[in-house]
Amino acid sequence: MSMAQQAEPAVTPPPAPGPRPSDGRTVRRPLALRLLARPEVGVFLGAVAVLVFFLFAAPPVRDGSSMANILYQSSTIGIMALPVALLMIGGEFDLSAGVAVVTSALTASMLSYQLTMNVWVGVIAALAVSLAVGMFNGWMLVKTGLPSFLVTLGTFLILQGVNLAVTKLVTGNVATDNISDMDGFEQAKAVFASSFEVGGVQVKITVVWWLVFAALATWVLLRTKYGNWIFAVGGSKDSARAVGVPVTFTKISLFMLVGFGAWFVGMHNLFSFNTVQSGEGVGQELIYIAAAVIGGCLLTGGYGSAIGPVFGAFMFGMVQQGIVYAGWNPDWFKAFLGVMLLGAVLINLWVQRTATRR
Repeated sequence: MSMAQQAEPAVTPPPAPGPRPSDGRTVRRPLALRLLARPEVGVFLGAVAVLVFFLFAAPPVRDGSSMANILYQSSTIGIMALPVALLMIGGEFDLSAGVAVVTSALTASMLSYQLTMNVWVGVIAALAVSLAVGMFNGWMLVKTGLPSFLVTLGTFLILQGVNLAVTKLVTGNVATDNISDMDGFEQAKAVFASSFEVGGVQVKITVVWWLVFAALATWVLLRTKYGNWIFAVGGSKDSARAVGVPVTFTKISLFMLVGFGAWFVGMHNLFSFNTVQSGEGVGQELIYIAAAVIGGCLLTGGYGSAIGPVFGAFMFGMVQQGIVYAGWNPDWFKAFLGVMLLGAVLINLWVQRTATRR
């Protein structure tokens, strides 16, 4: 029998490919864990809980005009809490933010009134001053290497003294003169302090600006290179610099964003009340920082969102007005804020540890 006539051996087909072994890095996490990893989830649940509580504890909250008032109070905090939150994600914070709001309003009011100019001249000059204060804070920080706590504490004291001393020197009083009859006032008020009607309820324009700024800040954080820079410098500025992130530019620009927020809120205060008290603003910086912390931002930097401070500011406005509508002693407001702050910090810590462990 020849070799050619021998039967060829049967060919065994290769085994069907099975599932690839996984090392755990590519496993898709459950939706619940992915939600827990989001910094704004905890404060959202907290905001819903506070809203439901006051809907039952304070029946006037259910009225449309009351809710519009709550949103207005929230917006005046939230507009400043947004840039403060971005700065905190970048690893810094600003203690001068509260008095910077008053500095901006005083600049616009006194410059316009004393020089009898169109109020828009004062508005633009106030913007330049606010941006300059932010630039000074950022420049001093990166040049000296001092903690932002010390740098902005110094700026806070400087601005507080300048606000009072210059106002007394120029006006002879602790408040500025009324500018409601000056050229350009009505146009400026329409931009910064007007109202519009929705379903028979008057809503302040600041609510719209607040939501617009929040959407813009969210887009910047999540969809732009600048947003990546913010997270990078907040996580580790040395590592960020090593991979080409412009740390100096990012830090200074974040402080200037806080200056822009101070200018906008200052203009709202000026054109809402026509005059400015030079001693105001002290303590507001803690409210802005607390709203950002409640919103999920860490004091250590590198973590947070722009949506979280929106809910944080809403919780502040809800508690501040809800206590009044419930007929309680308003002296309890600060106690509520302290409880909210500690509760938010503990919840954020638990969420982070849970998401990391899983």
